[in-house]
Amino acid sequence: MPPRDLALALVVILVWGMNFVVIKIGLHGIPPMLLGGIRFLLAAVPAIFFVRRPAIPLRWLVAYGATISLGQFAFLFTAMAVGMPAGLASVVLQAQAFFTVALGALLLREPFRAHNAVGLVVAAAGLALIGAEGGAGMTTMGFVLTLCAALMWGLGNIATKKAGKADMLGLVVWGSLVPPLPFFALSWWLEGPDRIHAALASIDGSSVFAVVYLSFVATLVGYGLWAWLMSRYPAAQVAPFSLLIPVIGLAAAAALLGEMPTAPQVGGAVLVMVGLLINTFGRRRGQGTLSGTVR
Repeated sequence: MPPRDLALALVVILVWGMNFVVIKIGLHGIPPMLLGGIRFLLAAVPAIFFVRRPAIPLRWLVAYGATISLGQFAFLFTAMAVGMPAGLASVVLQAQAFFTVALGALLLREPFRAHNAVGLVVAAAGLALIGAEGGAGMTTMGFVLTLCAALMWGLGNIATKKAGKADMLGLVVWGSLVPPLPFFALSWWLEGPDRIHAALASIDGSSVFAVVYLSFVATLVGYGLWAWLMSRYPAAQVAPFSLLIPVIGLAAAAALLGEMPTAPQVGGAVLVMVGLLINTFGRRRGQGTLSGTVR
């Protein structure tokens, strides 16, 4: 990956690392399904009037919006609302790398080499340690729902690959048309009209900031760049970069929200980072030993 594209990947990491703190701030004033609906409505409108619809089959546009937007954030917002700390959510969500690489190999016949397998096993051990430890405000339901969000992200990555060489900004913008109505329907059903009215009537500056950040920075900037990278490189090469997100997520949650993970959870996060290093650099360091033996 050339330096320019590596820099773009690092921008996404910074944006999404801070994203978890912003979500937590937004959830203080807006319930999760309503927050999701507002986020993607603002991401789609008015941008659809200025960005051309991507020239891809409608089914892949809907699949992208239904997985990486609706599915991922319905689970993630709910997880954080029921007790998943922002910093730990940034770590657990990286299970998407496992789902993406596995689905890429299964559905797209992309290479799956030994260094990919070793790196994912190490990172999976870290996630298992985090899940088994509990504590630090983390609930079992929050942990499970965050894993479900990771699966949706992985499926969305595959939909991005299947969409082909489309206008990636168009894919993000027009894909954002899919989630709002389902989110608002879920909000009416699960959260109720009284809670919706109360949230909108008492919205404050921090909630407005969260909505703006999530709609424009995290969605249009973050997913636009991510989708572009996924369209140019194999999923196994791009997805592991997201494992750097917990570095920002954990640090930001500790500094801004006062979240302090337990020692085993920190150890699990370190294992996740080691898994990323193996995935990213294993082939370069291990030509003939780790690379090329598993496909």
